[in-house]
Amino acid sequence: MKPIIGVTPSMEVSQIRYSVMNDNIKAILQAGGIPVILPYLSKNEDLNQIANQIDGLYATGGDDIDPTLFGEEPHPKLGTIIPARDRFEIALTKKMLELKKPILGVCRGAQILNIAAGGDMYQDIYEQIDRNLLQHAQKAPRGYGSHFVDVLEGSLLHQLAGSRKLRVNSYHHQANRSVPTGFQISGYASDSVIEAVESTVHPFVLGVQWHPEAMAADTDETSWKIYRGFVAACVK
Repeated sequence: MKPIIGVTPSMEVSQIRYSVMNDNIKAILQAGGIPVILPYLSKNEDLNQIANQIDGLYATGGDDIDPTLFGEEPHPKLGTIIPARDRFEIALTKKMLELKKPILGVCRGAQILNIAAGGDMYQDIYEQIDRNLLQHAQKAPRGYGSHFVDVLEGSLLHQLAGSRKLRVNSYHHQANRSVPTGFQISGYASDSVIEAVESTVHPFVLGVQWHPEAMAADTDETSWKIYRGFVAACVK
């Protein structure tokens, strides 16, 4: 049986429709999983049922995250937030962590993972980090790797990728700032912006700041290793 992977969708401010970039769906399918797009649930019994029925959680990219969820007021550079999405993803992520089920978060999903576990983040790296930074919102094709990430030796990311240095794409102005107990930083950009976080106490819980789904669409082998490893971890 192929594993069922819950995929979190985006929603615009008008909250008329859900949407998921097709590259996300293709990546899960081609890695051997069955993606199921999840609605924003709020009832605890519904969240419990979904958490127990899916084999893994794939948290996708999207808009910014409500800073009140990690104890801050909104920064002037904060972008669009969809509170219903934030509440749903954090609640479901917490339940998946409790069940020790696999989680893969990309871009925003990496930040949601970190916050759900008790970490925090920068609302805008260019305003809140007092040093010169790379271009983290690249002006290049979506699947192009525009900068490098140094990977922690022996980490889950290292085991998946098989390399200590990765070339990644970049489409963000927010980033994780500190990680909670039971997590570690497993990837940094050359400007020390956090690019990957992962659990040290779960079999497979990983968040990456870039968009491997877009790079996988351009046949990037490292991205495929991440997806295949995630789906394999979801097999019961």
